[in-house]
Order: sequence, then C-alpha cells, then structure tokens
Amino acid sequence: MTAASENLAAGAKPGLTFNPVLSHLPVYQPGRPIEEVARELGLPVADVIKLASNENPLGPSPRAIGAMREAVAQLHLYPDGNAYYLKRRLAEQLGLDPAHLILGNGSNEVLELVGHALIGPGSEVVVSEYCFAVYPIVTHLFGGRLVSVPAREYGHDLEAMRRAITPQTSVVFVANPNNPTGTRASDEEVMRLIQTVPDSVLLVLDEAYLEYLESPLDLVPRVRSGEKRNLLLTRTFSKIHGLAGLRIGYGMGHPEVIAAFEKVRQPFNLNTMAQVAALAALDDREHIKRTRENNRAGLAFLAEAFRALGLDFLPSHANFILVRVGAGHDVFVALQQQGVIVRPMGGYGLPEWIRISVGTPAENRRCADSLARVLRRSSLAL
Repeated sequence: MTAASENLAAGAKPGLTFNPVLSHLPVYQPGRPIEEVARELGLPVADVIKLASNENPLGPSPRAIGAMREAVAQLHLYPDGNAYYLKRRLAEQLGLDPAHLILGNGSNEVLELVGHALIGPGSEVVVSEYCFAVYPIVTHLFGGRLVSVPAREYGHDLEAMRRAITPQTSVVFVANPNNPTGTRASDEEVMRLIQTVPDSVLLVLDEAYLEYLESPLDLVPRVRSGEKRNLLLTRTFSKIHGLAGLRIGYGMGHPEVIAAFEKVRQPFNLNTMAQVAALAALDDREHIKRTRENNRAGLAFLAEAFRALGLDFLPSHANFILVRVGAGHDVFVALQQQGVIVRPMGGYGLPEWIRISVGTPAENRRCADSLARVLRRSSLAL
C-alpha cells in the first residue's frame, strides 16, 4: 500500500499530494516594495527610496507611456498572441528573422521555457557560484541536477564551467554582466566558451544588462548565421527601457530551438500594454542615452563614496554595485529604517555584502549618507 492509501485505511482524511520537487525548491526573494516598507515603518511613501531591484530610476520610456495611454481603450480585447508588430520591429532592429525570436513575460519566462524544453530528471545544469537566483529555481523545478562551479574573483570561471560539462549536461546558464556581482567575463572567454560547448548543450547567455556596456560583445551575428544552433541570448525591457512593471523580455536563438519553446509557451503570455510599450520604447533612443549617462555617473559616485568609507566593492558593469559592509542583513535593516531599501545578499551566499541599485543623483547621495550614518553609529561595519 502507498502511504496515502495507508492513511485512508487508518481513517485519516484524504489530502493533497504535492509534487515532491517543491520540498527543496528555492524561493525567489524580490526586493521589498516601497509601499510595504512605508506601511511597516509608518513612513510616508514619498520618504522611501528603493535601490534594491536594479530598476531604471528615470522611469519608463516617455514614448512607452504615450503608447500605453492610446492602448487603454482596447483592453477589452485579447492581446495579439504572436506579438506580430513587436516581434517584427525587434527582428528589423537586430537584423534577424522573426523565427529567431521568442517573447516572454519577462526574460524569466524565457528561462522557464528552457526548463520546459530541455531540463528533466537525470539532466544537469551548469551555473556559476554567484549566479542569478532564477537559474537554480528553474533547474530544480524540472527535476534537474544543479552543478555550481566556484567563482573566480566573484565572477564566472568560464573555463571551469566548460570543464564541468558532462554527457548529462543539458544547459549552461551564463549572465554577462552577472547579477548579483556586476562582473563581466572577457569577450575572449565568452567566445571560447561558445566555440567549445558541445552541440548537445544549450548555452544560455543572459544579457539583461548588456545595454549598459560601452562596448558590448555583439553575439547576434552568431544567431543570425545559424553557426551555433545551441546558443540562446536573452534580454529584457525591465532595465534600460524602464518597463519592469510590465514584465516583458525576449530570447534570440536558432529557429529550431525557438520552435520548441513556442510549443510550451502559454498563449497570450504578453499583455497588450507590454507589447505596445515595448514597441515604442525600442525607438526611444533619448531615454536609453539618458539612462546610460545617469548610470555611468551613479556608479562612479557610489564607488567614490565606498572608497571614502573604506569599504570593499566590486567594480560593476551593470546598473547596481555590490559592496561589503560586514553584517549585510543588519545593515539592510538599518538602512530600511531610514527609508532606504537595498538588497541583502545572504541568499546568494554573500552575507557580508549588500547590493545597491543606481538611483537618481539625489537617491544616490541619500543612500551614501544613510550608509555612512549607519556604519558610524553602530558596530555593523567590518
């Protein structure tokens, strides 16, 4: 008899039997919302700033806001299930065919589609030690075995990751620049990995922060040529375009890979607002330019502030910066009490660090001043 049938025979009430995978599935912990912190601390919402989730401090693309206003009257209709206009515009801008593109409810959904299509019991997934939290979640969700490769100076050791590939490996996840460390693998290392990963392994290069780089490695031609059928690039509208609240991202890969993802994609996974906003944001070059400039200045300001405080930090290639403050969670709580929300890194295996997203100049100054005050008034610092 099964355990369930034995319980029924003993007179126990029948209950639900949950997927056993859930018992050890990691749970993603997002940055705390401004409203929630304001309620908890009894602060006015306007007095709280959030520098925790790598959002665009300049807000959404103004063109996207205008496009959404025009689309409101059509919200009684289902969205375009194939996102025809957005996919076509993306393809034009990237020099790809629409068949190379998969759109998702955030790039996280594209990562989940990878799991649906390629990860299962018995398969292995290779990641770096300090990888984006969604990679382990997707791996465990589909019953795969996570192979975590030790980091090198807090960044990816791509050669070690290649050596970790076995006949059971189905996917390798690499974020470049990486979240949460902000580190960047060299172009040479990335190209060597692309050329040496076996054809039976899908290499997923997560480029969520690519647009912040001054001279990014352009891998789209490798997708366009079809020379590497096992390469998938993922990007998002959440960061530089400022559309995190709409949840929209995309993947670029060989049409055969994309066709497999389309089979497991939910119908109508992109709502109307997301589609029209993303379409408008793609051509808002001024907003992208302003965002890059603000980010460049903000990273420099925060780095100098940390040096003045004698804090170790990792030079960042993204829109956030990782800084070592000692008791990371305690510093996070103390800053929150001053209305400044940052991200503690204990869940990433970095308990002495916090991650701070680049804000507006005023937000960056307030964060630096608050951090100095917290460290000065307590024994939290190293």
